[in-house]
Amino acid sequence: MTDHKTLGFIGLGVMGEPICRNLVKKSGKRVVVFDLSAEPLERVRADGAEIADSVADVIKQSDVLFLCLPSAKHVRAVFEGDGILKNARAGQVVVDLGTSSVSQTRDFAGQLQAKGAAWADAPIARTRQAAQDGTLSVMVGAVPALYAAIEPLIRCFATDVTNCGDVGAGQVTKILNNMVLFETVNALSEAVALAKHNGVDPKLLLETLSKGSADSFALRNHGMKAIVPGVFPERAFSTEYALKDLSYALELAADAGIRIRGAELIGTVLQEAIDKGSKDNYFPVIAKHIDGA
Repeated sequence: MTDHKTLGFIGLGVMGEPICRNLVKKSGKRVVVFDLSAEPLERVRADGAEIADSVADVIKQSDVLFLCLPSAKHVRAVFEGDGILKNARAGQVVVDLGTSSVSQTRDFAGQLQAKGAAWADAPIARTRQAAQDGTLSVMVGAVPALYAAIEPLIRCFATDVTNCGDVGAGQVTKILNNMVLFETVNALSEAVALAKHNGVDPKLLLETLSKGSADSFALRNHGMKAIVPGVFPERAFSTEYALKDLSYALELAADAGIRIRGAELIGTVLQEAIDKGSKDNYFPVIAKHIDGA
């Protein structure tokens, strides 16, 4: 990565801040950052990052620009206007760490390619703790040469990095990961509700299921750590964000002419939880509403 002297980073949220901190500490590069919130900016400045004045300022200084933003809408906001497309230069690389629309990802990649710049989708998976520990899983959509160039940087905050194919393939893989996760959490929520109403302790239920064919990451994490104790904090992966990510899966299905009924159902379940006031809560909160129903 000797040609990439300066890294840019936009988006210091729950996941972005620890990812940026790992880049500052492990990459050996100058890191320039921007966010709308002053508090995380000051924290990463204390770790050695430099604060930019604006989105455009970060872009102009960066050889590789990382984005860690909540949705496709936010990515579009920094791409347009006095943003990425206007200020990008030949040889520059943009790496999108968020889960975003596949069609938008490929559109932005094409527009940057026309300017001699490159776009890689590299959506992150796993927890906030994994972001802090630098043990995320990252699914990358990039041609082999670009993947080889950015992989060492990604490994500053990830232990599992997979090249899923050309641009957009990382998003497809992450979107399907989340679709399966949401449907699994719904199944766990229904199982716990039925266990409670039939005299079986939910903790015992999931511990027993973990020893058989129903075991999963979702059971051990979302089930045991959220659904059973009924802990659904804010500033975690919210119901609103879950529904946003699911919408990308439904978009892929519509484009393919495939009906995905399970995903459609979990979309209804998530929307019902939002309508009942749980928009900002950790998305396994659907268990509370299933049990309440």
